[in-house]
Amino acid sequence: MDGQLDRRAELSEFLRTRRARLKPEEVGLPSFGRHRRVPGLRREELAQLAGMSVAYYTRLEQGNGRNVSAEVLDAIACALRLSDAEHAHLLDLAKPKRQKKKAVARPQQVRVGLLQLLESVDTVPAYVSGRRSDILAWNRLASALFGDWGQLPPAERNWARLVFLNPGYRDLFVDWDRKASDMVSFLRMDAGRHPDDPRLSALVGELSVKSEEFRRLWATHDVKEKSHGAKRIRHPLVGELTLSFETFRLVDDADQSFVTYHAEPGSPSAEALRLLASWGADAVTSLPA
Repeated sequence: MDGQLDRRAELSEFLRTRRARLKPEEVGLPSFGRHRRVPGLRREELAQLAGMSVAYYTRLEQGNGRNVSAEVLDAIACALRLSDAEHAHLLDLAKPKRQKKKAVARPQQVRVGLLQLLESVDTVPAYVSGRRSDILAWNRLASALFGDWGQLPPAERNWARLVFLNPGYRDLFVDWDRKASDMVSFLRMDAGRHPDDPRLSALVGELSVKSEEFRRLWATHDVKEKSHGAKRIRHPLVGELTLSFETFRLVDDADQSFVTYHAEPGSPSAEALRLLASWGADAVTSLPA
């Protein structure tokens, strides 16, 4: 891929795939059964639901979002039944915020205070992630749980790269398919916010070439953001754990997030985490191979 993602093409495909997933009967329109030639809603049906002309909507779906108003985009989001994350992604694609290229290209740095906080948190795995799903900093218990990211060159400390290109992470995550889907959805959100990021474009290009699963998931144009949830980890030392995660986006840098994992008090997973923490450096594992 070249140095940036094509925003017009991204807008076009995003709208087309959102329209294709909606069935007419879901929005109160007749389906005409087998006589429909296209999956989902037709352009004219979507335009009707959004209260605009077919020609206007067609221009937008062809990637021409210039001068479109926020009200029009809100109407389309409502008609397409977009989630909050999808709505935000649509706004990013159609009405991009002006960003300085130097800000995107500048290396990501973690504040000293945040690094000190990571060091002080010794009973739960924690790390800081940034643009492109880069892993920027972590504590010792995160290394014990996920593998020693310090073994890797900085350019390879990246969640998407690990999930799709490191076979060991298929075993580490019990629900690998869901983890992979989430990872691609997060990258899509990032691509909408930073389409001019050459490193993001290079990452997408590399993963598309090397991973059939990534290509398939990237083509769906699904987007999401998750601030909390649960993951099942199959750890080589302590067995399977079920851990909840919380994600805190930094107020002064929306591209960075502080992520922690914890177990239900008194559960076998909590005991497994306690063991990893008590073992200290001895529990830091090599990266899954």
